[in-house]
Amino acid sequence: MRWSHLFVPTLRQDPADAEAPSHRLLLRAGYVRRLHAGHYSLLPLAVRVRAKIIEVVREEMDRIGAQEMLLPAMHPADPWRRSGRWDKIGPEMFRLADRRGNELALGMTHEEIFTTLGLELTSYKQLPQHWYQFQTKFRDEPRPRGGLMRVREFTMKDAYSFDIDQDGLDASFAAYRAAYARIFERLGIPAVPVEASNGAMGGTGSTEFACPSEVGEDTVVRCPSCGYAANAETARSRLAMIDDGDADTGADGPGAPEPFDTPGVRTIEDLASGLDVPADRQIKTLVYLLDGRLTLVLLRGDHALNEQKLADATGASDVRAAGPDEIRDALGALPGSLGAVGVTGPPVLADEALRGRRAMVTGANRDGVHLRGVDVARDIPSPVWADLREVAAGEGCASCGTALEVFPAIEVGHIFKLGDRYTRAMGLAVLDADGGRVHPLMGCYGIGIERAMAVIVETHHDDRGIVWPEAVAPFAVAVVPAQTGDPEVAATAERLYGELRGRDRHGDRRPSGAGGREVPRHRADRRPAPADGRAPGPGRGRRRAHRPRHGRDRGAPGGQGRRAPGVGALGLIGALGSIRVRPGAGRDADRRVTAVAGSARRRGTPSRTPRRRGIRGRSRAAGSAARRGTRRYGNRSGALRTPAPSSRRSVGSGSAISRCWCERP
Repeated sequence: MRWSHLFVPTLRQDPADAEAPSHRLLLRAGYVRRLHAGHYSLLPLAVRVRAKIIEVVREEMDRIGAQEMLLPAMHPADPWRRSGRWDKIGPEMFRLADRRGNELALGMTHEEIFTTLGLELTSYKQLPQHWYQFQTKFRDEPRPRGGLMRVREFTMKDAYSFDIDQDGLDASFAAYRAAYARIFERLGIPAVPVEASNGAMGGTGSTEFACPSEVGEDTVVRCPSCGYAANAETARSRLAMIDDGDADTGADGPGAPEPFDTPGVRTIEDLASGLDVPADRQIKTLVYLLDGRLTLVLLRGDHALNEQKLADATGASDVRAAGPDEIRDALGALPGSLGAVGVTGPPVLADEALRGRRAMVTGANRDGVHLRGVDVARDIPSPVWADLREVAAGEGCASCGTALEVFPAIEVGHIFKLGDRYTRAMGLAVLDADGGRVHPLMGCYGIGIERAMAVIVETHHDDRGIVWPEAVAPFAVAVVPAQTGDPEVAATAERLYGELRGRDRHGDRRPSGAGGREVPRHRADRRPAPADGRAPGPGRGRRRAHRPRHGRDRGAPGGQGRRAPGVGALGLIGALGSIRVRPGAGRDADRRVTAVAGSARRRGTPSRTPRRRGIRGRSRAAGSAARRGTRRYGNRSGALRTPAPSSRRSVGSGSAISRCWCERP
């Protein structure tokens, strides 16, 4: 590919809505463009990176014997109804109807569709089977954000295994787990395998691959001693023992809860600070609607509810907190004075941390009134016990007791043991060795391709921009002639470019730029813009390039920030990274045309040289152009200057090919 033909529309400033580093850098470096919320166009450089990610994933899938397929992205409703997920999945699924009124869905996952294909399996002798695809998925995310990390349309590698028994499923799961570890190592993603919830996928167990990141939406709990790691949705911990002493006796008799007035108390903190009731002696009462049924959820006052644990414990697909009016209608009080003592209608779920607790305080279901001396076993009969609380940092590891670490992370892959949920629902059965019919056990294994690209940027960037790992860099070699006017140099550049076919290479042989002006070779080491979005100022260095007429920047489509100068004034390495091209030396043409491959730093933002200005704003360099042997090419708004070949010098350590400035007269 020649730079003069490459489409790389870079941005000078950070888009206002780009918060994650990957979102900001991929937009600014010309890799992606936002069409609308949750939908992005991948531009040429992003397509090259995406293709390399796919190739790494494909190689590892082929290595474990998986077979690649391609199934439709639009599905009829019937397979989803047969599995029960058509009604269980909420508004996240895109649904539509064709002209005949047939109900359809845009696939958010493919368990039902691959199982339908598996109906052609008839015997255990055909198992195990491992199938995978790279296909577009659609999910109507309520709040798309983070650029490519949470979108409504994305590419996923989803794989599916079919085994005759549990031992076979365990072996398949282990093979994919090892393959995923190799994939993320090759991509340069420091992913941590952690226990996770199966969620709407169902099944008996899953492992999530989480990459630690400050912009991550998942929370991971990890033990630094024994290696235990889990998503907060399934994490467990060991709590310190609390001695309740003797149970309180209330005014109504031994062991009876005692009501007391608590005017103005609405929160756990109000009760703790105003009436000296520690949070760990309070019972927090939350009211939820689980698949439309009002339910009381009890936790210790200093613990937080994890809603995924609540969904997993109840099997509910629609989980939401009840509103104030719904709460008053059911319990007769507003939040702040709620409790489960004496409640007989709604079901009650209690967190395991409350089991056996006495001398507790809870709401009396009368505004401004609480109860003290509550014995959970005596006063709240027959609750459903479950692990519902969120694990906090510093709590003891359930395995070894060491204080746990908690950190945010990005989910980059997820593998599930599905069991026979889908094969049984879809009627897939095969003959076993004894001639009986059994339902094969399934596993499914997913990696988001564009999300992997974003996570690579999150973990491989610095204050100057993207630093692509070599395995996924859009180009591996840049061929840049140091002297375009020298026929021998140009011919050598063309020869090198031809000899490098078969490797990712990029050639830059432009003899002239727009309007017939010579294009200086230093563009091969220019970067689009400072990564931090600040305009260059004193002490930072400033480097000017061509500006459009009237000195104004053209806006980028969709208001995504100001567009940097066009391709003609931006650097090749602005997209490729800093594949260093050093100054030519001597008379030998091979030494004046440099091809540098496999640099560890392939960046996406600009290098800068100090701007030189003389008295009254004139460039001192412009006044001495003749004496320095330089050439000057300009237009109404700016001038581009490069030293003549005889005076080329290095700008700095590993920086531009020749010393040059872009100055305004």
